[in-house]
Amino acid sequence: MSDTSDARATNAYWGRDGLERLILDALAAAGKNIGALTIDDLAPADQFHSGGKGATERLARLAALRPGMRVLDVGGGLGGPARTLAVQFGCHVAVVDLTESYVRAAAALTARLGLSDRVTHRIGDALALDVEAGLFDVVWTQNSGMNIADKERLYAGFARVLRPGGLLALQEPMAGPVQPVVFPVMWARDAGASFLRAPSAMRAVIETAGFHVRVWDDVTEEVPSVAPTPAHSVQRIVMGQALDAIVQAGQRNREERRILMVQAVLERRAPLASSKPADLAQSTPR
Repeated sequence: MSDTSDARATNAYWGRDGLERLILDALAAAGKNIGALTIDDLAPADQFHSGGKGATERLARLAALRPGMRVLDVGGGLGGPARTLAVQFGCHVAVVDLTESYVRAAAALTARLGLSDRVTHRIGDALALDVEAGLFDVVWTQNSGMNIADKERLYAGFARVLRPGGLLALQEPMAGPVQPVVFPVMWARDAGASFLRAPSAMRAVIETAGFHVRVWDDVTEEVPSVAPTPAHSVQRIVMGQALDAIVQAGQRNREERRILMVQAVLERRAPLASSKPADLAQSTPR
């Protein structure tokens, strides 16, 4: 299995040219003042995950985020969650995402809102995080692991960049008790690019990577995977007419329990203390 993600395939599927202008035009058409945007104005167009801004706020409260926390948002896309964490919760957020057009648009939107001192964006691979070990208080990820088969490597990497006692705050679609998944879904046209595991299997993988669970919530009913969206939603901007089939399949996946949605907060366990060498002064015969 590859040690890195397939950047070419990821950018081919998700990438869109001129994304910042598409977003601004859609917001202007919806009556927003483009010269004085707020995170709430942007929310339909930059919270590209299930449940939108409300789900971001729920997860942040679940993790009890506090001002000054250093957060790494992995797969943070257009930066909606990161800007929410900065403005509403006082966090400093570094966002990494593999889709180059998203990183460019995200940085431009962050600058437009005057938040570049609190939120940074760069291209980065979730399976090969170029980040100093133990640097962050929180790893944050919302709907970003569905295309990644190597969950073991993914969560081991998250553990590496967290300080002991740091938190993993995640929102993730997982495989439900009824299978198979009905396609297309937001992240894949077919099963070849979708790698969901059941909640019990996901929990085992994450715990093996060095975490213990604080909270593990099934939020399938509260945070549906796909809902009908307005014309200025990021889902419609990115997916266009393909969104209609995705919404239809998403409703069936939810109703038939083929896909579950989980929000969880896990704490990185401190490494076991190494055994101290014996006191040679006491053990040496006289």
